[in-house]
Amino acid sequence: MQLFPCPFCGKRAETEFSYAAEAGKTRPEGDVSDVAWSRYLYAENNPRGATREIWVHLTCGEYFVMERDTVTHAVKSSASLRDAL
Repeated sequence: MQLFPCPFCGKRAETEFSYAAEAGKTRPEGDVSDVAWSRYLYAENNPRGATREIWVHLTCGEYFVMERDTVTHAVKSSASLRDAL
């Protein structure tokens, strides 16, 4: 089992966390087409290697940004949304 670092609670089992979104993804503004809105909601980059993602720690309910490698599963860092964005 992998341990993920919650910036509020410390290292916890991966089963306590849920993926929320890509970090840095911006919501479209103004009059948006159905295609653009659908792309915003459902399309993910899914990069191979280093990535920044928003996760939620289900135990404490806090959202945070985690930098990790999708190939090696190594976690580089985690920080609260306020500190990371």
